Amino acid sequence: MKRKPTELIHSDYTPPAGFSAPQPGVFKASTVIFPNVAALRSRDWRSKSGYTYGLHGTPTTFILEERIAELEGGAQCVLVPSGLAAIAHTNMAMLHAGDEVLLPNNVYGPSKTMADGELKNWGIGFALYDPMDPGDLAARITGKTKLVWLEAPGSVTMEFPPVAELAGVCRERGVTSALDNTWGAGIAFNGFDAGADIVMQALTKYPSGGGDVLMGSVVTRSEELHERLKLTHMRVGWGVGANDAEAVLRSLSSLHVRYAAQDRAARELAEWLVDRSEVARLLHPAFEGSPGHEHWRSTCGDDGAAAGLFSILLDRRYAVDEVDRFCDALRLFKLGYSWGGPVSLAVPYDLRAMRGETVYEGVLVRLSIGLEAVEDLEADLDQAFDVLD
Repeated sequence: MKRKPTELIHSDYTPPAGFSAPQPGVFKASTVIFPNVAALRSRDWRSKSGYTYGLHGTPTTFILEERIAELEGGAQCVLVPSGLAAIAHTNMAMLHAGDEVLLPNNVYGPSKTMADGELKNWGIGFALYDPMDPGDLAARITGKTKLVWLEAPGSVTMEFPPVAELAGVCRERGVTSALDNTWGAGIAFNGFDAGADIVMQALTKYPSGGGDVLMGSVVTRSEELHERLKLTHMRVGWGVGANDAEAVLRSLSSLHVRYAAQDRAARELAEWLVDRSEVARLLHPAFEGSPGHEHWRSTCGDDGAAAGLFSILLDRRYAVDEVDRFCDALRLFKLGYSWGGPVSLAVPYDLRAMRGETVYEGVLVRLSIGLEAVEDLEADLDQAFDVLD
């Protein structure tokens, strides 16, 4: 007869099969139990035909991987703990000492910092290219170039590049291209159809939608590339929590509705801002005059989608400290990084301090539009502009 502690651990009860509900179950595991030694020795974690260890997947993470792959129009997906981890993972899988990676000159800041830090320490070089000029990219590809990052649009300044042309340059020269598709969220355009070999996304943003989950994804169509990414995933030991995976799965069902709502709200607010005397320039890919607007149209369509994210360049008469006071005066807009959640956010950027020489004059403020009423956001900006008078 088993004693109570043993009974609690080794209960004979198994719930009946056939349970079905709108949301997938949450399976948490480090250890996975095998029925016999033959199964323990024969299961291949790479094939998703069975379970071997928590880091290699559970039913919860397998479902999320498959849904993200479907969202991006890819075939396979790996999950990592953040969007930056997805960039790091791709770099580790694709680059070796002596190789070089090319980054757009408006790249997500931490990606450049990684290249100038860890990658350089590992003997991997990097260079910047002009993402608006495929000819510049072509001129910078050398025999050492093994990976080119694409980003649409560029971080903070929102230039929308000719994605298909850049990917074509890479393909013609036999160089792998990886697209950061966080802004597009798998909705505005299909990264693979645009020519990218690898498509990553910070699931932290729109797929999560709540501002409370950190996660990233790396998706491929190529079995060979997926094998490289999967092996690196195993060696590095990336893992995501089951509850975080569940949170993203719950949010995916409303992704398209939220993306469209935040897109509409952002455009309405941008239309209001463009006529303000305090605003020197609007940087939003869906608006004429914004850098790369025609590329956005050709990539996303004449009536295409856009994220609820844009930047405004304030008139150059305002100094950095004055723009800071404007941001501090905001009430509904909160000061914080990231985007894609229900709360609208604002972040000021001194472009010269961030990038050195820049064609933009003035201080930039990036706005992420949440799910508040647009009229309330207009009123909030209006009262904050009063501090600039």
